[in-house]
Amino acid sequence: MIVYPNAKINIGLNVVERRPDGYHNLETVFYPIPLQDALEIEDVEGEVPEMGCRLKVVGAVLDGRPEDNLVVKAYRLLKQDFDLPPVNIYLYKHIPTGAGLGGGSSDAAFMIKSLNDRYHLGLSTEKMEEYSARLGADCAFFVKNAPVFATGIGNEFHECPLSLKGKMVVLIKPDIHVSTKDAYALVTPQRPERLLTDLLSQPIETWKDTVVNDFERSVFPKYPEIAAIKDKLYDIGAQYASMSGSGSSVYGIFDKPVEFVDEVFSGYFCRQRELE
Repeated sequence: MIVYPNAKINIGLNVVERRPDGYHNLETVFYPIPLQDALEIEDVEGEVPEMGCRLKVVGAVLDGRPEDNLVVKAYRLLKQDFDLPPVNIYLYKHIPTGAGLGGGSSDAAFMIKSLNDRYHLGLSTEKMEEYSARLGADCAFFVKNAPVFATGIGNEFHECPLSLKGKMVVLIKPDIHVSTKDAYALVTPQRPERLLTDLLSQPIETWKDTVVNDFERSVFPKYPEIAAIKDKLYDIGAQYASMSGSGSSVYGIFDKPVEFVDEVFSGYFCRQRELE
């Protein structure tokens, strides 16, 4: 069984308040984009691996131990409640890591959905969301995989009618790692005057002046190369451009396909996709 976990972008991101537990409450819109990893599971034949599963990753190199990978954690989480057989897991990483695109979270959610389908676990959508949320704040988003207005720490989802169907997204990822700690360093939590969903209900041409990602305030001064990518996206005609999450990827939304985009952003991870 092969599935294709997709990425997401943040459209707008407001850091509204610091919580007593040290985390921050946010307001943002998660929007799925058709940039995908590939995930396959199969039954183990022969010797059973110690973890109950065996992970092989190809494509982008991932740091860390296999047992710390979210797809392994997803398997072991369900294994606690269900009699799952040992499995081999093959993960092709195409979504850049550390990019604010939710690739790891998507892999975990799709792992739960795949196990549910393959082994007929009978989990409802709500139950799969519950399991996914135990693995990360935004994991549950990828169960339904539709635009949502996210609040809390990015784990509380509300219906969002936003549709960008037919528009093009150009995604650029520089070879820069932005730590979450650095991204929060210079952000002063503040509740915006207008609700993000109200701003996004206006024509997309107005978003440039109204819809912000608060993390850009701390990230751009330290990493001007990321700011320059956003400026270049506007230079070539983006209707709206923004950093996604806490970075370091930047995206632009266009009304039609962009010619020569690979040449414009030569040297960077660059992908152009039609939104659904």
